[in-house]
Amino acid sequence: MSQPRTPKVSSPFPHLLLRFWRLRGLSRVACAALITLVAKPVFAEYDIAPFIDWLEETQDEAGIPGSAVAIVSRDEVLYMHTWGHRKIDSAPLVTSNSLFRIASMSKTFAGAAATLVVDSRQQAWDAKMSDILPSLHLGNGRSYRDITFRQVASHSTGLMPHSYSNLLDDGVDYAKIKPRFADIPAVCKPGTCYGYQNVVFSLIADVVEQTTGEGYDKFLEEKLFRPLGMTTASVGLEPYVQSADATSPHRRVRGSWRPTSTNPAYYSAAPAAGINASVFDMALWVRANLGGFPEVLTPDFLNELHTPVIETPQGNYFNRWQGLEKAYYGIGWRVFDIDGVRVVHHGGGVRGYRSEMAFIPEADIGMVVLFNGETNVANDAVPMFLKGLR
Repeated sequence: MSQPRTPKVSSPFPHLLLRFWRLRGLSRVACAALITLVAKPVFAEYDIAPFIDWLEETQDEAGIPGSAVAIVSRDEVLYMHTWGHRKIDSAPLVTSNSLFRIASMSKTFAGAAATLVVDSRQQAWDAKMSDILPSLHLGNGRSYRDITFRQVASHSTGLMPHSYSNLLDDGVDYAKIKPRFADIPAVCKPGTCYGYQNVVFSLIADVVEQTTGEGYDKFLEEKLFRPLGMTTASVGLEPYVQSADATSPHRRVRGSWRPTSTNPAYYSAAPAAGINASVFDMALWVRANLGGFPEVLTPDFLNELHTPVIETPQGNYFNRWQGLEKAYYGIGWRVFDIDGVRVVHHGGGVRGYRSEMAFIPEADIGMVVLFNGETNVANDAVPMFLKGLR
């Protein structure tokens, strides 16, 4: 297998050019036009300037301790920038290599891991979880034996949504929750309704380890991180704690940002929320999902990941996005049809962190934003990103 291409980054970055041109007295509109010429986005009708404007203004207004953004096409980084500090009132600045917890964006890697074991014919999407893991009793419904691997990977098991996420919130490890899986209520037949999960979704790691004989973290390192050149990405609490470039989590308390603690329990549910990564590495991941590294993730492989499996109901924040026509979950990814355009997305949030990423295959454009603070700004990131199409 050939080595993946090194990401082509405009040199200097467009955001540095923007600052240079503004110092020379050019207007924001003129700067944006020059950025478009320098970055040469493949989709001529996409304008990155509104999203950049919004990020800069929002960062200033919200005073988020630290954040990072990348806008990419499949072939290159169009824009990358960081703001603030790794920890509030501390000297080290956030850089493109600073480590963030990406929370539920980890599910996109888990979806890829699940697809890898299926494409290698070590497992099948329609394989029953009761056959893969014979000691597992998943749910208290009569049809629990019929829950398939695909349904676990697409949140369509029919089990009560968010089963035992409250225990993770309380600091209980995944391994201690698993014996209680037999008590999870069934709310519909498997495959007929959507129910978002953290703990049940994390059975993907059990399947990967049972199937391959490798630890889940090692599997991701060998099959995804290393082939894509993601040098900072890691799984688990220990790499995060040991990293000299790790950012710290923050919450807003009585109007001010304050450092907060890390809940290690979500690391124990690694497929759901256990990955750490920098904005540089996440830019590689979005590019890979746009088709930038076909030697690692082939077009057919990406189609498996991004094809809708189950329609998601109304009521979530993204169901209120302007122009939304349909919303689905695929394999580890959310999929939307917005004003006739297919958008693939996932967000994440754990104590002290928020993150969002989205891409538009038709436009060959994608973005990722990372915040080391619990901020509602993240909820607006995708709608503001989509404004570049309008």
